[in-house]
Amino acid sequence: MTILDIEGVSNFRDVGGIPAEGGRIRAGVLLRSGQLSGVTTSGAAAVRSSVQHIVDLRDGEEVAAEPTEIEGPETTHLPLFLGSVRSFFEADTSLDDLYLHLLEESGDRLVEAIRIIAAGERTLVHCTVGKDRTGVTVALALSAVGADREAVIADYALTESQLPVHRTQRIAEYLRAQHPDAIHAVALATQSPAPVMRRLLEQVDERWGSAAGYLRAQGMTEAELAALSGALVEPSPQG
Repeated sequence: MTILDIEGVSNFRDVGGIPAEGGRIRAGVLLRSGQLSGVTTSGAAAVRSSVQHIVDLRDGEEVAAEPTEIEGPETTHLPLFLGSVRSFFEADTSLDDLYLHLLEESGDRLVEAIRIIAAGERTLVHCTVGKDRTGVTVALALSAVGADREAVIADYALTESQLPVHRTQRIAEYLRAQHPDAIHAVALATQSPAPVMRRLLEQVDERWGSAAGYLRAQGMTEAELAALSGALVEPSPQG
């Protein structure tokens, strides 16, 4: 994976290079980031040059508050959360429960996002910080094509270190003030612990057999899964 410096955007990276069954994940095909609303003119030019399709996983309220204006790449909005982001903080939802909620309630939209990746265009997947909705979507897509599990988990865990320190501190202070009795609020907003993604992928295996099995259960066809593998996996050179 490669961290990319896109001016005005945090947590922007290419997951290419991760080992996968039969080869490795292609560079330049699947990118991930936080929201693009703060992108500068030069940053927008860099996005246009590297991305053909943007998948925005934010809800309408988030998009209205922080709109993205990058002309060129096609943008598909697929809000993954059923309910507002605010509600998860009010309910003191844990990361583990949040990710299971995504799998159980937003399977059709996860599949739609992964179908776009399978089309083979250079695709950027993002939400607000590029941690939870983006993290689950990218982990499922990579896992479904046999990407190395520890590398997938490491990619997810990398996000925490890529978030602006001042933002993390400000949000943590705000959440402690607004939800003084909450146990999970700060982690929900700012952390990406490797054990959380490891547990999620283990639960996927237990309940659906594999990430590919989960996607099949949500309506993805064998042809679409083969297309996903073709788009993402660069085969190893033969002998």
